[in-house]
Amino acid sequence: MIKLGAKQLRKTPPKEGDLKKIKRNPIYLVLDGVIDTYNIGSLFRLADAISVEKMFLCGDIEYPPSSRIHKAAVGTEEWVPWEKKDSTFKLVSELKAKGIQIIAVEQNKKSTDYRLLTSVKPPVAIVVGNETTGISKEVLNLADVIVELPMFGVNRSFNVWGSAAIVAYKILESV
Repeated sequence: MIKLGAKQLRKTPPKEGDLKKIKRNPIYLVLDGVIDTYNIGSLFRLADAISVEKMFLCGDIEYPPSSRIHKAAVGTEEWVPWEKKDSTFKLVSELKAKGIQIIAVEQNKKSTDYRLLTSVKPPVAIVVGNETTGISKEVLNLADVIVELPMFGVNRSFNVWGSAAIVAYKILESV
């Protein structure tokens, strides 16, 4: 399999057929109104790192082509299958109807510690939300599981891409 460094990725788009050669994990990454382009780019890097089936950018959100996303994504936005969707609720409803388990990463009274995700059976969709308002309540109501990371310092929350990465790699332990 092809492996590119950051300098190469910034300048090397995939050739025809390259994307079909990449073995994909049965994981979908769903961004519910994430607004920071650095976070969006970092989530593209994560999506590439874990080889997601597809990444969905939902709601009022910036999407490629974007120089700010490209800078943080280091070109991985060219290598990750992605799609822009207007409604996170509609998308998550469709994924759930296909039998895809919905895992929301959010601080919520119904949240459990992410370390308890020991029997996750892909396919799964990991949903992350807006940096200020989080995942919409309607989407949270569709989630099969809501998980959060324990916070031991004074800060109440961790960065959206970092949280997604921790949960994604926990899920990959069971694949």
